[in-house]
Amino acid sequence: MADDPKEQQPPPLGSAGEKPAAPGAAPAPPKPVAPPVPKAPPVGPAPLDNDLVKRYRARFGAAIREAVEDRKQAILVVEREHLAEIARYTHDEEKFNLLSDLTAVDWPKREKRFDVVLNLYSFTHNARLRLKVQAGAGESVTSVSGVWPTANWLEREVYDMFGIEFAGHPNLQRILLPEEWQGFPLRKDYDILTQDQAWVRENLGIESGQ
Repeated sequence: MADDPKEQQPPPLGSAGEKPAAPGAAPAPPKPVAPPVPKAPPVGPAPLDNDLVKRYRARFGAAIREAVEDRKQAILVVEREHLAEIARYTHDEEKFNLLSDLTAVDWPKREKRFDVVLNLYSFTHNARLRLKVQAGAGESVTSVSGVWPTANWLEREVYDMFGIEFAGHPNLQRILLPEEWQGFPLRKDYDILTQDQAWVRENLGIESGQ
């Protein structure tokens, strides 16, 4: 006699497609819950008021115009007239002993069109700090080459490309372009197509190739 077809059917599955637990067996462990999606970091600078900023404000007051953090970078905007004393304090007291870069940014539509930017590093604290000074066209910025010797060459480059003068610099002259060159190539209103045609014609004996 043939087997009964009903006896050949597999036992019914549970709601999740699994075999039901045998009588008396421990229940299956719950499925792990997915971890929450981390929040994206804030975009753009945010106000900063940590211990470092409090020390600067206690020492220099209103000369610290703004303190923000952007992508984990502490940034202090300081008054141009107080840069020399703030730079010395930053080096001697806060131990930011490396000037890794000194550069500038041109905002031609702003009254104080230039930002002079100092990027600093502390070997003692393994920390970074950025100082920013605003200057208008024709306004000089105090040289910090006496605090960080690296500034000697970096300030010359900023002078060469932006035309910003650094008061007290020991040898402020162009470092990339000829001393007689007219104009400052990294200013936003510099015509890169025109360049200094007179210098090219006089010194190279050709017309500008632009």
